[in-house]
Amino acid sequence: MSGKQGNRASAGAGSAKSKKPPKGKAEETREDVLQAVVLADSFQDRFRPFTLETPRCLLPLANVPVIEYTLEFLAANGVQEVFLYCGAHSSAIENHINESRRWSPDSILSPFSSLEFIRVSDASSIGDFLRDLDKRGLIGGDFILVHGDLVANVELEDALAKHRARREANRDACMTMVLRSAGVKRHRAAEARGITPMFVVDSSTGQCLQYEELHPLSDHYAYLDPAVFKHGDFEVRTDLIDSGIDICTPEVLALWSESFDYELPRKNFLHGVLKDWELNGKLIYTEIVEKGYAARASNLGMYNSMSKDILERWTFPYVPDSNLAFDQTYRRAKGGSYFEADVSIGKGCDITKSAIGNATTVGAGSTIKRSTIGRRCKIGKNVKIEGSYIWDDTEIKDNSVVDCSILASYVTIGNGCRVPKGSLISYGVQIWDGKSLQPEPAPRISLLTDTGSPAETNPSFVGQDGKGAFYQEAVEEDSDEEGGDSAALARLQNSMFYSLDGLNLSSSSISTLASHDSFDSEDEDADGGSFQQDSSRKRLLSFASDDSGNVSKSDAFHGDAVHGLVDALRADDNEDFDSAKLEFMGLRLANNASDSMMRRAIAVAFVRRASELLEPENGGLEPTKAAEVALTSKNGAVKFIKEVGLGSEKTAQQSEFALALQKALLGLKGLEVMRASTLLAALLQQLYHQDVLEEDGILAWWADAKSSESDSLAKIKDKCRVLVEWLENADEEESDDDEEEDSD
Repeated sequence: MSGKQGNRASAGAGSAKSKKPPKGKAEETREDVLQAVVLADSFQDRFRPFTLETPRCLLPLANVPVIEYTLEFLAANGVQEVFLYCGAHSSAIENHINESRRWSPDSILSPFSSLEFIRVSDASSIGDFLRDLDKRGLIGGDFILVHGDLVANVELEDALAKHRARREANRDACMTMVLRSAGVKRHRAAEARGITPMFVVDSSTGQCLQYEELHPLSDHYAYLDPAVFKHGDFEVRTDLIDSGIDICTPEVLALWSESFDYELPRKNFLHGVLKDWELNGKLIYTEIVEKGYAARASNLGMYNSMSKDILERWTFPYVPDSNLAFDQTYRRAKGGSYFEADVSIGKGCDITKSAIGNATTVGAGSTIKRSTIGRRCKIGKNVKIEGSYIWDDTEIKDNSVVDCSILASYVTIGNGCRVPKGSLISYGVQIWDGKSLQPEPAPRISLLTDTGSPAETNPSFVGQDGKGAFYQEAVEEDSDEEGGDSAALARLQNSMFYSLDGLNLSSSSISTLASHDSFDSEDEDADGGSFQQDSSRKRLLSFASDDSGNVSKSDAFHGDAVHGLVDALRADDNEDFDSAKLEFMGLRLANNASDSMMRRAIAVAFVRRASELLEPENGGLEPTKAAEVALTSKNGAVKFIKEVGLGSEKTAQQSEFALALQKALLGLKGLEVMRASTLLAALLQQLYHQDVLEEDGILAWWADAKSSESDSLAKIKDKCRVLVEWLENADEEESDDDEEEDSD
């Protein structure tokens, strides 16, 4: 990069040369200029180890850097001024833009009147970016806020017009979120999100009344704020793809500055502004589009889905043969594949629905399906590649197999190797001849550690003369969509394939929508798995449904069983637990529920009730008292746990029930880990005193590896150490007493 270009951005701020407005436009006010802010850093580690060396927005998506799609979307919608916020790898992003014939501020081809880089050296979240933007005073009117990993072809003209009309009518209308309807037939982009966003929307005005995030690994209900019902007709939407396209006024930036604890646009900002509406008075609206494409490459699952969408032309005109990147020469061929000009294909090759870059060679007899191959790659003879993404300058030698994986640039795969599903092979890694990588867990191999320092090669992973080591993924504490506080959630979002298999955690669907006043919707269908506003539109709420959208029997049992037990525990009456037991056993028979399913449902119900009693509106009890009240306030509840939850006095069943309590606490939304740990200790102690759990059962649970298989589970069991040590000492004292009696 030239010295002139290198001086455009400084550590604290960036600036780019702006073009002079054409004659006749000098009188145009700044408020009439459509501006956009691009967040080019997500402050996440979901794409590691690749993002140790390359920012996410520059990773190739169908052989085009992701940010190219984002900027094309802004240009197509008439944006004139762009502010590009950079964090990690900011120099690489600036170099890419400055060297581009399309986007460089000096280029006569650029559709933008100006493009300015902004660095914030001490930023640790998106909130820091937006608070910095507020201080700079660069925004003169409405602006579009997007992320640098956006692919979209939706038109914003109508949404902008409606936003401006609302703003003119009411100055408190500060933001419009552009959301894409996924429809009844779910699309790949909806399935790969990782969480389900729930928008409660006024049916007549489009005003967003409430926002929640439904966690795929937890069992919980979605509660509606009672204030929602004051608005009359409203819709609960869980079928919307939120790609982070927001039309904002400068007041949005002021709201970020007023709350320094806001870090994430949805989980913190949107949820907080809607919750505190009476204090701030600001109104946020939705614009739900039924046509067009909009999605973010926010995790590896989305990257996988969006790559397929581009190859299948869902994103038109942003498809390979549009040649978005400069000097690309893709042409579409029969079979839905795309080839650049200088590609060499050997005899007997089978290539379908794939894209292959310039100067790449493919040896005879090779098969490539639903994959993208970058430039200057060497694919040997009889190689099989399916559902994979091979970046520039990578070599795969003869007779090797690559299945649904990502291979970064300059990777070498030796002869006769096997790369299993979900593998992530980072820059410069070399896998030696004949090496078959182990499929579980899905391999991540890198030349760098998570701190960016060189890793020591491990021959057991890459072969005797290979290069690379197993990359240990870090558990992500926060994310742009949700606050995943479990190792399982991080594994899910850091996987190429959205699947709950093998996570050993609940995968039940959301089965009920209710307010804090126990409002039950008459529109809920018989399976309890969807919410329906009218006969023509169903909002699917299940991530564990079958292909037809119906909730499985196991999920239906769990949701209904937990709901019934919690209602019985909440009821302010003198009835014993017999009626709840009869209803529970009826559900068990109707759904053919296993003993383990019963144990889990009972554990979740009692944990949920105990956690409710911690809340100020329910008495604000201390954990010890909350556990006691939850277990003993209803006659027969303890007996029900012992007879139905355990079914016998065997140690294995007791250990399993204790583990179910532990995992139920992990799945509770909003409960701090230390608070959950204290409540678990209180519940176990109370169950011990009630003769439900015995010493052997609790000690067996403590020793079970499953109770510490993740950092979050280990933290939750921490407070139980005192109870366990007391039980162990009690056993030793009893043994000593027995020995003394024998001696006498």
